[in-house]
Amino acid sequence: MTSNFWEQRYANNNTGWDLNTVSPPLKHYIDTLTNKSLFILIPGCGNAYEAEYLHNQGFENVFIVDLAEHPLIEFSKRVPDFPKSHILHLDFFNLTQKFDLIFEQTFFCALHPEQRLNYAHHTSKLLNSNGCLVGLFFNKEFDKSGPPFGGNKKEYKNLFKNLFKIKKLENCYNSIKPRQGSELFFIFEKK
Repeated sequence: MTSNFWEQRYANNNTGWDLNTVSPPLKHYIDTLTNKSLFILIPGCGNAYEAEYLHNQGFENVFIVDLAEHPLIEFSKRVPDFPKSHILHLDFFNLTQKFDLIFEQTFFCALHPEQRLNYAHHTSKLLNSNGCLVGLFFNKEFDKSGPPFGGNKKEYKNLFKNLFKIKKLENCYNSIKPRQGSELFFIFEKK
């Protein structure tokens, strides 16, 4: 999907994935973190409510990246004290900076399945030693072609097992109501 595709989705307010708040499973995970100096990336961040929450909790090194400029501009207005140099308008696959933690929240499901192996390799490459990829995957297939694109637990295990130690990949108990029973929460540690 091109930047124009995503810009049109935002311009037409066609953002059904947007929760207008931090995702409860990610909020719960964030609340367990004590090291406020972690380098954290949120790719395909959209309106970046997780980044806003992290920032408000005192995390110093949160970076967001999106192919679409519109949500980044809106985020910058909503969170004016967020460091401008941490707001990246570019393709995730062109990033080279290293991170301790990468959050996954609807970016993976927006990628065509043909890009998933590249995603797994690139997230591994961006993570420091023992860094983690943490987030949510859909545990369902969709009736229409995506985005979003669905998947299942077995597929994700096979995709990530060579690059990551799968510490957790389980049904999400605290999904928002419309997604209950269709999300997996995961923690993958870089090998």
